[in-house]
Order: sequence, then structure tokens, then C-alpha cells
Amino acid sequence: MNSFTSPIKERSEFDSSVDTNSIWKAQLDLGLVKTERGTVLRHCSHKGPLYVQKPFYPESRELAHLYLLHPPGGMVSGDDLRISVTTQDKAQALITTPGAGRVYRARPDRRLQKQHIQLNVEANSTLEWLPLENIIFPDANTELSMDIQLAEGASVIAWEITCFGLPASGQHFDRGEVSQQMQLSREGRIKLRERLNLNPKANSMMASKAGLAGHSVNGLMIAGPFFDEAAIGELIGQLRETCDDSQSLTAVSLNDEFLQVRYLGNCSEQARLLFTQCWKYIRPQLIEREGCEPRIWAT
Repeated sequence: MNSFTSPIKERSEFDSSVDTNSIWKAQLDLGLVKTERGTVLRHCSHKGPLYVQKPFYPESRELAHLYLLHPPGGMVSGDDLRISVTTQDKAQALITTPGAGRVYRARPDRRLQKQHIQLNVEANSTLEWLPLENIIFPDANTELSMDIQLAEGASVIAWEITCFGLPASGQHFDRGEVSQQMQLSREGRIKLRERLNLNPKANSMMASKAGLAGHSVNGLMIAGPFFDEAAIGELIGQLRETCDDSQSLTAVSLNDEFLQVRYLGNCSEQARLLFTQCWKYIRPQLIEREGCEPRIWAT
């Protein structure tokens, strides 16, 4: 892998004058296939500072664990990160990150900081997208989007956890612009679409009860499809009991055949631990596997 030492050093949250040589147009395309040796990473191409470690197999050769790497550690004005993952017929993959993503405050030119994630889950394959949180620094100017496409017989578990500002340091998200979207389609039909637009100086979404109600961490987990009404009813009961014990604002709902778990609070770690507990209930029902946490989470 190439060295990215210089840009990493330049990317301090206190430095808004980084020269344009540190702007990254980065792309990562991954293709996983099922073979006689199990699920393998057959296609891996990258441009710029996005990469992936070799697949790990802590469960079996049938399901590959992958860790996405972004050496600069965060996005500055002008950055454009594009990640595409395809799991082909009967392939199984779990993808996570070794650390939180960061969107630093924008430079004076206010160029957008973009990240687009495309997940293509082909027939009879499964994909689990379980990254650590994104931290949006005060005065960031960013667009974050995720598009999930499911084919017939495909299953997905995915979550997004976003921390607005640095509340532990007393830096609240009181300025900046965030556009965040998640869309899920199954067999070409849109099943879920979520969109959040934040601009504390232009709207009241941060403080409004219809928005974040003064909280700094927002999380959404989706999983499905589920078709067994009896099984899903029992699962929803387990998830709601788990969420009730979290002492945060949480909700569990079923939209068509897709589960949604929501978190609203002030601790990204609490959100991730809650989603992990829910994932351990969902996983056996959806892909017939017990929860096996990625080893990187323990480091």
C-alpha cells in the first residue's frame, strides 16, 4: 500500500488552510463470489486512499469479514469517496471499519465533502454493513449517501451511526451543513428511503422534537427481508425489550418486510453496543448464523 503520511499529518481538525494537494478523489470497488473454497474476494480495485485488508474467516470459509481502510482518517473540503460492494450469487460477507470516520470542518471555499456507498446484494447472497460511527465536526459541509440494491433471495443488515459535533469536548454542531440519505430497493422497487438535512443556522432540526431533539447521535439499523410473520413478531418483541433497557430514545418498527431499529442519544458507543445486541438477535433469524463480532472491534 502506498504511504499517506503527509496528507494524514496535514488533516488536523484545527487546520482549515490545507492546500488542495491533499484533496482526495478516492474509489474502492469490491466483488465477492462463492467458490468451492467458500466466499472469496475476487475483485478489488482502488483509486486513492481507500483500501481493504485481506478477507478474514473467523466463522467459516463461507462468510468473509472485510475491514475497510481510509488512511487519511477523515474528509476535508473537496474530498469525494466512493465505495461499491457486490456480493454475487450465494456469497456472504461482513464489512466493517477499524475506526470512526470523520468529516472535518470545511475550508473557507465550502467545497463539499462527499461519500457515496453502493451495496449490490445479488441473488441468494448476504451482506452485513457494520461500520463504526461517522463524526461530523462543527462547520462541516457534507453529503453522505448509501444505496442498497437487493436481488431475489438476497438479505442485508446495515447500520449508520452519526455523531454531530464533538460534545465531549464542548464543540456542538451549531454551524455547518449535512445532507444524509439511505435508500434500499428490493428487486428494483424502493422499499425504504431516509433523508436528513441539517443546517443549524437555517433550520431547527437539531433542536426540534421532530428532529434530533437536542441530541448529538443519530443511528439507524435496517435488516431484511423477513417473511415469517410469527417469527418476526417474536423478534420484534426481543428487540423492543433490548431497546427499552438502553435508557435512550429508541424505536423498533417493521416497514413491509424490513426491520428498522432507531437510536437517538448522546453516545455513539452506546448506539453501537445497542445495535450489536440487536444484530445478535436478528442474525440467526435472517441468515441462520449466530453473532460473531469482528475481531477488530476488540482492539
